[in-house]
Amino acid sequence: MSDLLDEIEAEQSFPKRYLGLSWQKLGLLALIVIFSGIYIGIILFGENSLQVLINLEEYETFLKEEVAKLKSENAALQKEIFELKELDPDIN
Repeated sequence: MSDLLDEIEAEQSFPKRYLGLSWQKLGLLALIVIFSGIYIGIILFGENSLQVLINLEEYETFLKEEVAKLKSENAALQKEIFELKELDPDIN
């Protein structure tokens, strides 16, 4: 009986013996893990990453503030132009 158990144990490969997987399943699992890691890395650090999104949102906020500032400057300059036109009727 012991010889039979030794033969069965010798026939089982490393992944089958310790992980309960065949070589094909172990290879497929390894590929899935590798490709998942690459995909997550691209999402976190690639051209379409979360950091790029955050930077674009900050830039959008900056541009909105700049537009508001320029609008107020424009209004002040237009007011000054209209005041100058009223003071000097010769200018059209």
